[in-house]
Amino acid sequence: MATKKVTKIPTKKKPVKKVQSKKPVAKKKTAPKKIIKKSNVATIANNKSKIAPYKSKKNEKYMSAAMRKHFIAVLLLWKEHLKEEMQKTFDHLRTKGETYADPIDRASQEEEFAFELRTRDRERKLINKIGISIEQIKNDEYGWCESCGDEIGVKRLEARPTATHCIDCKTLDEIKEKQLSG
Repeated sequence: MATKKVTKIPTKKKPVKKVQSKKPVAKKKTAPKKIIKKSNVATIANNKSKIAPYKSKKNEKYMSAAMRKHFIAVLLLWKEHLKEEMQKTFDHLRTKGETYADPIDRASQEEEFAFELRTRDRERKLINKIGISIEQIKNDEYGWCESCGDEIGVKRLEARPTATHCIDCKTLDEIKEKQLSG
């Protein structure tokens, strides 16, 4: 007996469209949209300032008058911010200076105050460094490494406006410090 081999030819099925019944849609009352200005976070130099990073112009001399003006603005804004934070701390210490009867609550409060005071002490020292940096700008000494005399660099100064060493000298100092302490 001979058997016939049957091959199926694939047929394309037509997609079936689903018919949805149209329901009446009640219009929702919407409040007028408020326009919110978005601040461009990418252009902010750092958390300390709301000033955009300095963009050097073509063939601009390092530490030109425009650069010095920019860094003075950054330093003054940062200094003002730190002073505001110090004032907030002093106000907080005055208003929250109540004594608790419970020794654990009192110890917790004293630890919190000690932490805030240590932070403010570091910020006080930073304010002094900012003052020194502003004086250096006025004397045309800002932006130059104290160790080797090379440019510190605009990007480094944007990251740390009170920097006194270029990245190479600072790296060497940190390596030496690690070797001595460790």
